[in-house]
Formats: sequence, C-alpha cells, structure tokens
Amino acid sequence: RELRERPRSPGTAIPRPYPRTIELFATTGDAFVRVGSAPRLEGSGAQCLAVADGTVYVGCRGQGLKRSADGGETFEDLPLPESDVFSVAISPADGAVYAGTEPSRLFRSRDGGDSWEELVALQEIPSRPHWRFPPRPWTSHVRWIAPSPHDPDLLLVGIELGGLMRSEDGGASFSDHRPGAARDVHCLAWHPAIPGHAYEAGGDGAAWSRDGGRSWEPAEPGRERRYAWALAVDPADPDRWFVSAAPGPFRAHGADPSDSAIYRWDGAGPWWLIAGPFDSHVYALATGPRGGLFAGRGDGTLLASRDGGESWTELEERIDGVTALVAR
Repeated sequence: RELRERPRSPGTAIPRPYPRTIELFATTGDAFVRVGSAPRLEGSGAQCLAVADGTVYVGCRGQGLKRSADGGETFEDLPLPESDVFSVAISPADGAVYAGTEPSRLFRSRDGGDSWEELVALQEIPSRPHWRFPPRPWTSHVRWIAPSPHDPDLLLVGIELGGLMRSEDGGASFSDHRPGAARDVHCLAWHPAIPGHAYEAGGDGAAWSRDGGRSWEPAEPGRERRYAWALAVDPADPDRWFVSAAPGPFRAHGADPSDSAIYRWDGAGPWWLIAGPFDSHVYALATGPRGGLFAGRGDGTLLASRDGGESWTELEERIDGVTALVAR
C-alpha cells in the first residue's frame, strides 16, 4: 500500500469503508463512469463533469458536451459551438449550466443545456492576448468554472494558463487576474455554507479568499510539492481544505512515477501531508455526504477517507483512469 499517514492519536478508530449509498461519478479521459456500473461514452474523450438532481453533464475533448437525464445511463449531444470542452459547472444558486472550452470561450445555458449564450466579456479581458497553454502555446482553455452557491451573479473562471478571472454581474463583465491568486489555474471551489470563502489549486501554488474572490492569499507553508492540481473543501469547516500536488508538471503527467501527494490545510496552516506519495498523480478530490473525502488517481485507483484524511480505504472498484470525480 502506497499510503503514508501522520501518526494517529492513541485510540483513534479505523474508519469503515464508505457507505454504498454514496454515488461516485467519474470521467476517465476516455469515458464516463458511474462507479460500480459499466462505462458509458467510451471513446468520447470525456474530460469533466457536473451532476445535479439526477442530471449529468459530461464535457469531452473532440466531442463537445453531453447530457444525461437518467443519472448517466444514456446521453444526448448538446448544441455547444465548440467541440473541446474542458470545464462544466452547475450553479447551486440558480441552476444555470456553464461550459468552458478550448480555445478559451465561456458559455451559459438557462434551460438545462438546450440553448447557449456566450459570455463574450471573457474575450475583452486585457490579458486575453497573452493566454497560453504551454503544451499547445497557440491556444488556452477555460480549465475551471466556479459559480458562487450564494450569489447567482458571482462567478470565478480559471484559465490554463492565463489567470483567475472574476465577475460579479453574471458574466456581463470580468475583472482580470486577481491579486495573490495562482495564474496557472487548475481547480476552484467555494465553501458551500460560508459566503465569500473561495479556494484555488494551481500549477504555481495554492491560494484562498475570504472576501468573495476579490483578493487572494497564497497558502504555501508545509507543502514541498508546489504543483497543485485538485482540491476539495470540508463542508463543515471553511478553514479546512485539501489539495493534491506533485513536484512539477513533468512528474505529474509524465511516464515516470509522479511523486504526487494529498495535503490538508487546517486554519492558519501549514499543510499536512495526509496521503502519498503515489506513483500515479491524484487528478481529482471530492467531498461527499457524511464527511466523506474521495480521491481519484490517474491509474484509476479510488480512495476514500471518513476522518479528514487521517486514514484511507482503497475502494474495490477500479476504473481506467480519473480526470474528474463527483461524490453524491
């Protein structure tokens, strides 16, 4: 077992495996998986997903955006004008669906995906001509979209690689990269219960905000692996959050062991290493009901913790890979 943990306090109980009533949804880079069921959308380039009330949206590289109204059993194509979809999100505040693409364009649907409008203000950001994704420097993509769960007009958008953009008028306008945030954005999140608390994992570090994303404070002490990728937030504690990180992009995504690990931030920090290092990069983290924390690695291994990462269970289910993970 590749897991390494901080020493336990005497008498700490070993948690049981996660309750089977919790559903895990994942994309593998090739297909969509409802964990425990057969893969769907095989060969689609499935890259990202969002789930709400039984409806599943899956963004694919090369095959656009798909929608399922039956929890992932069957899918239909949606009329998005770009075929490479790198991010999709559902607003908890008003149900709007957002999709981000390569090249960097942002779309919104207010009817569940039947029709779309482009939020063209993203193209008017002053830094737009300088956005570059290093493996394909002629382009960039919208890597993450985070609608606020408390304000339908508040929206964070991460560009890989270009910065963290913010709108407070529903996408009618955007401010440019926010001070203190990482510029190579990989993942963004809001706290579900505490308004104004937001979190970021990026290739050039991790950061968090307590003023609705206006300003950001880097969170670096204690994490020797700087290349942060996935993140998850403790829904019961706005000061506790988790990131995965590797020494750099070539270790994370290359053929050699990734040396990837999972860290936890408690209050003022520093980061605690709570799992790893792993040979395969941790591409996804997710929190679920009843305090569950889940991790998905590039080799398809799924991990679960019920005590904030103090101990982990490797799930029996293994899939082809993990690029995104949702627990419900």
